[in-house]
Amino acid sequence: MVYRALYRTVFTRIDPEQAHHWAFAAMRTAARVPPVAALTRRLFVAGDPRLRTRVLGMDLPGPLGLAAGFDKDGLGIEALGNLGFCFVEVGTVTALPQPGNARPRLARLTADRAIVNRMGFNNSGAEAVARRLRQLRAVPPRYPVAIGVNIGKSKVVDEADAAADYATSARLLAPYADYLVVNVSSPNTPGLRDLQAVDKLRPVLEAVREAADAAAHRHVPLLVKIAPDLSDEDVDAVADLALETGLDGIVATNTTIAREGLRTPPAEVEAAGGGGLSGAPLKDRSLEVLRRLSTRTTDRLVLVSVGGIETSADVAARLEAGASLVQAYTAFVYEGPAWPRRVLEGLAASRTRRRSDPTA
Repeated sequence: MVYRALYRTVFTRIDPEQAHHWAFAAMRTAARVPPVAALTRRLFVAGDPRLRTRVLGMDLPGPLGLAAGFDKDGLGIEALGNLGFCFVEVGTVTALPQPGNARPRLARLTADRAIVNRMGFNNSGAEAVARRLRQLRAVPPRYPVAIGVNIGKSKVVDEADAAADYATSARLLAPYADYLVVNVSSPNTPGLRDLQAVDKLRPVLEAVREAADAAAHRHVPLLVKIAPDLSDEDVDAVADLALETGLDGIVATNTTIAREGLRTPPAEVEAAGGGGLSGAPLKDRSLEVLRRLSTRTTDRLVLVSVGGIETSADVAARLEAGASLVQAYTAFVYEGPAWPRRVLEGLAASRTRRRSDPTA
């Protein structure tokens, strides 16, 4: 309640990107002070054994993770774990450092509990992120957090050279990642979504697989992240390609370029500009894509569901529809630091109710 009041009265008056930087800096500062970090964990980590999850070779305290986009450079992994996330997906990271698109590039649509972003893969580059992750892995943390790394195409690289560009990132980052995600679905890098076509996606996935496993000297779980705007037929095609090429899973879904059915006044939506829309409006389509993938792949792939997840009931619905893991971002922004624990505790309670009353 306190956070929601602060969000309405203070945070909404601050530029969204600046607010993100300030809030994230505060989280990282708290994580560096041991007594504060311990208190943070006591307040915000669910720690319920009923939630334990093993997937992609990871033993996780629960199925809820933070989606890519929040911690683009791997700066606050431990801090985010202290707030109750069971795993953190870093990125999107590109082989070359890049500043991203011009500001302003982030907007809130509060009536829809949504965010519009056109960040453009702003990050410090794969070499810098790999160095940061290597340092983190060198000193085992007191409270380890599983780390996924989401990789994308450098903006200046031509489509013809995309496979080599992705492979460079994989080679640098795979040794420090619990899993890798190939992002070909952001709407904010020109031409990127064209790589979702199976004839263009295949060489990217094959190059990343070879580079990742060779660099890490082990099998690194590899997933691909797809857009909610794909047609059903294209969703099927990506699923078939993932099975054919031996991928470990699919992350569904990224942000959408659609703007239909919003509560926000059209003028405000137009003022927010282009880019990817995340948050509550994605809920239905994200669940549709998940169900289609689950039917198509019949438990042969790990499915990670993201898009419009706000409550423990949403998490339960995604798990029942075939997801092994779920991720969120926008709900965390709107609900604040207590949100992960609230969701996970609600999920644990619902599992207990279902065991005691199978008809519930």
